Amino acid sequence: MTGISVFDHRLLADSWSTQEMRAIFCEQNRIQKWLDVEAALAKAQAKLKIIPKKAADEIAKKAHYKFMDMDFIFAEFKKTKHPLVPTVRGLEKACDNNLGEYVHFGVTTQDIIDTGLVLQFKEAMTLVKSELKAIAKALAKLAKTHKNTAMMRRTLALQALPITFGHKVAIWLSELERHFERILELEKRLYVGSIVGAVGTKASLSNECNEVEKLTLENLGLDVPNISWQPARDRFIELGFVLGNINATFNKIAHEILILSHNEIDEVAEPFGKGQVGSSTMPHKRNPAVSENAVTVSNAFKANLAILSDIERHEHERDGQVWKMEWKLLPEMFLMLSVVLANMKFALSDLEVKKDKMLKNLNTLNGFV
Repeated sequence: MTGISVFDHRLLADSWSTQEMRAIFCEQNRIQKWLDVEAALAKAQAKLKIIPKKAADEIAKKAHYKFMDMDFIFAEFKKTKHPLVPTVRGLEKACDNNLGEYVHFGVTTQDIIDTGLVLQFKEAMTLVKSELKAIAKALAKLAKTHKNTAMMRRTLALQALPITFGHKVAIWLSELERHFERILELEKRLYVGSIVGAVGTKASLSNECNEVEKLTLENLGLDVPNISWQPARDRFIELGFVLGNINATFNKIAHEILILSHNEIDEVAEPFGKGQVGSSTMPHKRNPAVSENAVTVSNAFKANLAILSDIERHEHERDGQVWKMEWKLLPEMFLMLSVVLANMKFALSDLEVKKDKMLKNLNTLNGFV
């Protein structure tokens, strides 16, 4: 049975996420990231002569999804009820000459899963930044083109005083500029791994534990944290709230497009492609479906954001009750944001701005303004 979630439903998936973002958070890539961490660890340990080099070479060679016996791994999960051990055993099984016995040497499950998730977030943020840059370019073009396009500014839902459409769009653009600043600040803190062992003390990683961590994370392109962060989830909460801030901006912009598209206002219209259908019963309708979808998904995004801060409440040094919530909440937030950004890029890149209607609406109050 497939297509249970909107994210993997053949008809609905593209309304709730993009194919590119789904590829980052799919099962195959999640497992591959775990394998990448195990391979990087083995290479680091071999360099320090903690495990044989031939073992590290074999582990790195076989640490690829294509070598995993997924039927074996799924069966192991049913038996062990453990999120990572089945994959560790799958990698061990794939290695020849019993060299797999050196897989996962000295680390703990949370090391692999946390570090793997950070690698996924790094990939996902690359997509987010790319989409934001494209949208910023579209907004800059709109702002420049319509710097003298007069329209009525509305406050508290009613007509107020004249502005230009370019001014309205420039305000949106200024928000994106600040989002880029927030992302850059976040990335300084977010892109760290975790190679600290069972309870964060590195006790199981030999006397060269600090060097093991440093080399492993260098192999993965991640920074070394100043201390274990197993029970400290502030980085992931910050990530969620940065994504949430971006989501809020586009919820507003998409909703504004919907309002300005009302027949009674009719100042803008999103692109309407050949073959697109507005209504199954009313052929005259040209619904702003893309902006509407962006509002729908960005509203759903808020539910994940609302409970994200709970992940900080770890009991003692590790707490699966809240830790495992991250595996669902944050990937879903990236997935939903991806289609919100894609929708907005589509709508804003070819937005129809109706100058004559804006001018007409300026005179609605019969010259009072």
